[in-house]
Amino acid sequence: MSFTGKYELQSQENFEPFMKALGLPEDQIQKGKDIKSISEIVQDGKKFKVTVTAGTKVMKNEFTIGEESELEMLNGEKVKAVVQMEGNNKLVTQVKGMKSVTELNGDTITHTMTLGDLTFKRVSKRI
Repeated sequence: MSFTGKYELQSQENFEPFMKALGLPEDQIQKGKDIKSISEIVQDGKKFKVTVTAGTKVMKNEFTIGEESELEMLNGEKVKAVVQMEGNNKLVTQVKGMKSVTELNGDTITHTMTLGDLTFKRVSKRI
């Protein structure tokens, strides 16, 4: 199953408490909570390019499954992480105590991030 495509954010749960836990300033949280971000994913075998555009902010990450890569987190911090593939439709990584799972089902991507007992969930649909 290929992740390649453009996806528009449809819904999200726990955005504000999760961003607070990541240490984002309140003004950025308020600005970002209602933005319908667009995620563009290009998959070439085990190589991925992910571009997320939220208003004026653009976040780009490139990684290869199973290899250490530098990834930009939601708060702008750059970290080293290894992204693994589970089955043929799930990308999983652990970064600084946070687990990130991106699952593709048909035309829907569900991205779930867990930090301690806080879970942030985003659902995006292919456009």
